Amino acid sequence: MEVNDELIEKLAHLARLRFEAAEKEEIKADLQKMIAFVEKLNELDTTGVEPLLHLTSETNILRDDKVSGSISRAEAFMNAPEHDEKFFKVPKVIKVPVSPMEQELMRSDTDAANITSKK
Repeated sequence: MEVNDELIEKLAHLARLRFEAAEKEEIKADLQKMIAFVEKLNELDTTGVEPLLHLTSETNILRDDKVSGSISRAEAFMNAPEHDEKFFKVPKVIKVPVSPMEQELMRSDTDAANITSKK
């Protein structure tokens, strides 16, 4: 399998990553090493070897759920910075998706602000 710039770009797009040219070359070299390693493994004679599905013969050992005591709502709220009578209040962490064009505009605004602040 050939690792080329097109493959790196496709993988970067799928992973939502952006790389500089030097990083792409380093990633390309690393991927080529990984693929060479896997191809080397393909040279092994595996006739008569059963496929390994699990590392051990152990099965999941699950415990029974047991109802146990818990702390009261009032005790839980004692260490909460913000709460109302029923819920913890936390800052909003979900961001609205931004298009690539908007990201580029925000980046250029930030770069411009950094340049003017250095003067």
